[in-house]
Amino acid sequence: MKRLFFSALLCALAPVISAAGQTSAQPKPATSAAQKPATPATRPAASPQAIAAGPAKVAVIMFQAAVSQTNEFQRDFADLQKKYDPKRAQLKKESDEIDALAKQLQDQGAQLSDAERVSRSRTIDDKKKQLDRDTQDAQSDFQNDMQQLFNNLAEKVGQLMTEYAEKQGYTLVLDAGEQQNGTVLYAVPSTDITRAVIAAYNVKSGVPPPPAAQQGAQGQPGLDAPQPQPAGAH
Repeated sequence: MKRLFFSALLCALAPVISAAGQTSAQPKPATSAAQKPATPATRPAASPQAIAAGPAKVAVIMFQAAVSQTNEFQRDFADLQKKYDPKRAQLKKESDEIDALAKQLQDQGAQLSDAERVSRSRTIDDKKKQLDRDTQDAQSDFQNDMQQLFNNLAEKVGQLMTEYAEKQGYTLVLDAGEQQNGTVLYAVPSTDITRAVIAAYNVKSGVPPPPAAQQGAQGQPGLDAPQPQPAGAH
């Protein structure tokens, strides 16, 4: 009996990884309030006099993708995975032990007394429950660490985005990746500043691309450790 807990853990960071590959202003399904990613603070609306002074210049950004595609995020994300390597190894060891006990019971079941079969089955069930608890605890810890990593970086990227928008003369920036309020249904590609903000942040941070990115990879690290969903605004 093969334990498939690692596959379940791969789903927890789906919003971040999927957003990392989307930088065009296309609508996507709404996320729940509990899973809402951090977004930059908004500036006060311009006064009627300021609006009348010139035409509005609007930009859109896939903000969550902008954060997750920065070199700094990729570097810190890889470090976070390494931090949880020992826990991942522990969970695999527990799973392998359960598989071995289950196989023994299956192979030797006919030779065992009823009491021995019941005892071994109970031992396997207890170990399964412990593995589930350990997996949930590891996932929760990883989520908390990932939450802090993402939100801290989102704040810095949001500040740079604001500076970039002001320098480029944009009067409004909309998050094309956040469809909770259904505000952006269509935008021409030329209004998308996602890649420009990513590039500007990479220059400002001075963090080099991770090795995978230097080799032409997409910078979407695969994980087999517990993973979080970034949520909450900063």
